[in-house]
Amino acid sequence: MFQKILIANRGEIAVRVIRACREMGILSVAVYSEADREALHTQLADEAICIGKASPADSYLNMERILSAAIATHAQAIHPGFGFLSENEHFAKMCETCGLAFIGPSDEIIGKMGNKSQARATMIEAGVPVVPGTKEPVYEAEAGLKIADGMGYPVMIKASSGGGGKGMRVAASHEEFENCFHLAQQESVNAFGDNTMYIEKYVEKPRHIEIQILADKYGHAIWLGERDCSIQRNHQKMLEESPCDAISPSLRQRMGETAVQAAKAANYENAGTIEFLLDKEGNFYFMEMNTRIQVEHPVTEMVTGIDLVKEQIRIAAGEPLRIRQEDVVLKGHAIECRINAEDPARRFLPCPGTVHDLHFPGGNGVRIESALYNGYTIPAFYDSMVAKVIVHGEDREEAIRKMRSALGEVVVDGVTTNLDFQYEMLEHPVFLSGDINTHFIPDYFEEG
Repeated sequence: MFQKILIANRGEIAVRVIRACREMGILSVAVYSEADREALHTQLADEAICIGKASPADSYLNMERILSAAIATHAQAIHPGFGFLSENEHFAKMCETCGLAFIGPSDEIIGKMGNKSQARATMIEAGVPVVPGTKEPVYEAEAGLKIADGMGYPVMIKASSGGGGKGMRVAASHEEFENCFHLAQQESVNAFGDNTMYIEKYVEKPRHIEIQILADKYGHAIWLGERDCSIQRNHQKMLEESPCDAISPSLRQRMGETAVQAAKAANYENAGTIEFLLDKEGNFYFMEMNTRIQVEHPVTEMVTGIDLVKEQIRIAAGEPLRIRQEDVVLKGHAIECRINAEDPARRFLPCPGTVHDLHFPGGNGVRIESALYNGYTIPAFYDSMVAKVIVHGEDREEAIRKMRSALGEVVVDGVTTNLDFQYEMLEHPVFLSGDINTHFIPDYFEEG
């Protein structure tokens, strides 16, 4: 087992990993930008090293400085968290070159599954159902238009690299296609430095269902239930649940087995997520694979009792999976709400600032993941998510009531947050009915 791990991230996920290290008796090293000098993760870690200016390019995306910090502190492994370098194949390779364990899959797997075109081809070859679409990359709008015309509208234009909803546009008609293609491609270039696109048939108003998997170096892979991530705006998730009440036990089993099939086809190692689109007829299609821990991983932990971060660390250290598929039992219902420092009334404009008064709820089945504290100044340079509220109840109805109660207790004075918007969603009759899809926010909330 590792003696010391460097966390190449910030905010609540850095805090989450540091706490897991503490519980495992592993020393932790935090890296931070000049803007994060007073951040919670720097205070909780056993060591902390400044790696550059506030800009992510000068700090959390600077591979050389992160690796230098790991070597200087004699860390044996690096946990990338999510975002930043977590799905960067070059960083994973550089870790290996420097004799550091990367807590995640190999650079080869990250490259293969991070490129949506390659991932799609891998799944087709493995017999995993995919949305009808292009097998080869598309670089020009003119070529894409011919494909879309033949496929029939609407179509989804997607960046081959990256994630987080960037580089994606829906073209509803021939007339819309060219503009949508250029917008998606430019966004992809700006976000990922890649102009490679692909086109697929657009599945209208699906559910976004993802399956959590764990796989070790010895060919063992298991699935740990599903998460319903359909509540989104601009392809960004806002609320997640586990399990999905709309999925029957037989469908859950098929999706789980398909996810393991997909993971084995990719020779996957560590924690990962297979994302599917589920249509109204119960057909599911592979969308992408996330080769990292997910923001929403706590809901899976709540219903399974399995600590995914600790399992990540054990797998990276070369240990075989201790959990068998028959050991995985889903108990109750969990919901996660993402609390962002943003203003829903102003088109979700980010609202950094200083927290003057802070209170988080507690109680049985209530969990908080956050890096906030009284007097902390939220920087303007990074993602606006500042906390996650997770609850667990016996069933969905109880979990919703518990989440309402928990959100009602949250106090974050000094900055504007989306708390009220989250509460509104939890009271909406369509959400309460469970009949939701990825268009829930745009269909029922004007600001979505």
